[in-house]
Amino acid sequence: MSDDRVTREDLEAEVRNTFGDAVGRADDARVPLLAAAVAAGAILLGVAYLVGRRIGRRSSTTVEIRRI
Repeated sequence: MSDDRVTREDLEAEVRNTFGDAVGRADDARVPLLAAAVAAGAILLGVAYLVGRRIGRRSSTTVEIRRI
């Protein structure tokens, strides 16, 4: 048998060659994406509040009591 065994170093080199610096780029993009997600969530929460407030005003019953 020849010495054609795959070593750990061979696997690590091949994975680095295949994926490159994808982990580093993902870490660099995490902070801006998190900030954008928080901003989008805040905007959606504000829109939901305003729509709910409008619907509540439209469907609320007004009761008038008059003294005779």
